[in-house]
Amino acid sequence: MTKIVVALSGASGQVYGRRLLEVLAQTPGVEIHLIISASARAIIAHELGPGAAGEIEKLAAHVHENSNVGAAPASGSCLLDAMVVAPCSVKTMSAIAHSYADSLITRAADVMLKERRSLLLMVRETPLHLGHLKNMARIAEMGGIIVPPVPAFYHHPRTIGDIVDHSVGKVLDLLKIPHQLFRRWDGQAE
Repeated sequence: MTKIVVALSGASGQVYGRRLLEVLAQTPGVEIHLIISASARAIIAHELGPGAAGEIEKLAAHVHENSNVGAAPASGSCLLDAMVVAPCSVKTMSAIAHSYADSLITRAADVMLKERRSLLLMVRETPLHLGHLKNMARIAEMGGIIVPPVPAFYHHPRTIGDIVDHSVGKVLDLLKIPHQLFRRWDGQAE
């Protein structure tokens, strides 16, 4: 069983977290631990609709309150394989970069880094100033992976869903979870 923490922090782009959860929930052998920040809940309601947070929670095997820093993902003894923050706000990224573990999301991310487990951050912000870039570099130096949802167009996306699937597919690739979310580049220009 592959155990993955998916955290949704307070950034625009909640569709990325929802889509990642939809795919993981349909993947045999994956157990999902979900954390949604209070800010994310407000943005989910705005971007995806008033009942969307409840629907998102149904996709996870375990839902943890972000205020509960004593929940299972807060301990290295909880054998979780990976964590994805999708989307990841600059605030959350900054807290992780400086080991400011004041919430379950940031504590669980800190645990992933200290235990040398996979931590992927879908940082959602643009443009970036030097402080943002230094925090990204700091996380990369600690072993985290920055995976901003940057659209590609070689696969000829036709819908927003196609663009979202490409970014989610890149996360799944890093988690080594097979998928068919986008057509891969075969080296031939069309």
